[in-house]
Amino acid sequence: MPLSVMRGTVLALALTASPQALAAGADALVQPKHVTVDASLPKAQADAEILAARRYATFWSTGDEALAHAALAPDFTDRTLPPGRAQGVPGPLAASAFVRAAIPDLMAGVEQLVVAGDRVTVHFRFQGHFTGHFGAVQGKGQVVDFIATDLYRVQDGRIAENWHIEDNLTLLRQLGVVAQ
Repeated sequence: MPLSVMRGTVLALALTASPQALAAGADALVQPKHVTVDASLPKAQADAEILAARRYATFWSTGDEALAHAALAPDFTDRTLPPGRAQGVPGPLAASAFVRAAIPDLMAGVEQLVVAGDRVTVHFRFQGHFTGHFGAVQGKGQVVDFIATDLYRVQDGRIAENWHIEDNLTLLRQLGVVAQ
């Protein structure tokens, strides 16, 4: 069932994503719990922007690099690039691999997705268990639950630019790297 957007309203959708279902196509992509779309935006543009955001969210939820390549423009630019992270598509690929080394079962849910013009804002909730390694720290199965917010500029159906902020303090506390 394709994601349908009632223009100017909020939709409540079930969150679905599983590695087995990814082969099924767009229906298997992470679906936002709530979607808000500017009513003046052409439907085709809104649909393309939502698809790019869902592909990228599913990449974060699964680690499937093909989804990152499908979601991100070849000249993708991270406007809030953390120190030490490569610019462009290689940056998120490396970040995902690093996080998945610590939290192999990481799932990225989309709490809210807002589309206006060529911008998409995504409110993520990341959840999983710290069973891997974060630097020299070995996980003990701790629950991980933190949020992040991304702002995308979408061009030709792909994310061209991204500004993001993550609740890294909560994450580091849950990993036991920073004291409560």
